[in-house]
Amino acid sequence: MKKSPLNLALLGSGLLLVAIGAPYLLPRPLPDFASGMLYGMGGGALLWAAVLAVFGSRLPDACDSSTPALRRRYTREFVPPMVAYVVATLLSVWWLKSIDATWLRALVALLPVPPIALAMRAIMRYIRDADELQRRIELEAVSFATALVSLGYLAAGFLQMAKVIDIPASAAMIWVFPLVCLSYGLAKLTIARRYA
Repeated sequence: MKKSPLNLALLGSGLLLVAIGAPYLLPRPLPDFASGMLYGMGGGALLWAAVLAVFGSRLPDACDSSTPALRRRYTREFVPPMVAYVVATLLSVWWLKSIDATWLRALVALLPVPPIALAMRAIMRYIRDADELQRRIELEAVSFATALVSLGYLAAGFLQMAKVIDIPASAAMIWVFPLVCLSYGLAKLTIARRYA
């Protein structure tokens, strides 16, 4: 079932309103991970609504030139690690609140890394086994995403050095991968349109 941009925008706005209003309406604040999930899903729905509004029915299949067998294998190899990543992240955040030993905190903090490594492996296998056109689309999208995020982080570093902004290092580090993924996805949609 296709979602319309308006419905997704309403859903995203509703989730963000719940996230923003929850501290004022509930007797106890939501746990951080629940609040983060609401903000993330709301922001994601708004972002996807914007993509649909811009591309509309011209939204290309970003994997159009790959074979159905390759797409199925990619889905089989990519989705389970991403589900494991979400679960591992939630467990890690929850467990870290009750662990004191440094070695155990390090182990628990790194719990989400192996699933992401498996997801990256699935991506690399997909690109390696794709045809030349799909590889070109992937290369251009990855190049654009890497350049965009690197430029953004470089600019933020200079602003931080000038004491214009103050972003904690842990927050900055943890957002590198999601920002690369987001900009890669948007770049891939745009680049795939050129070859459609």
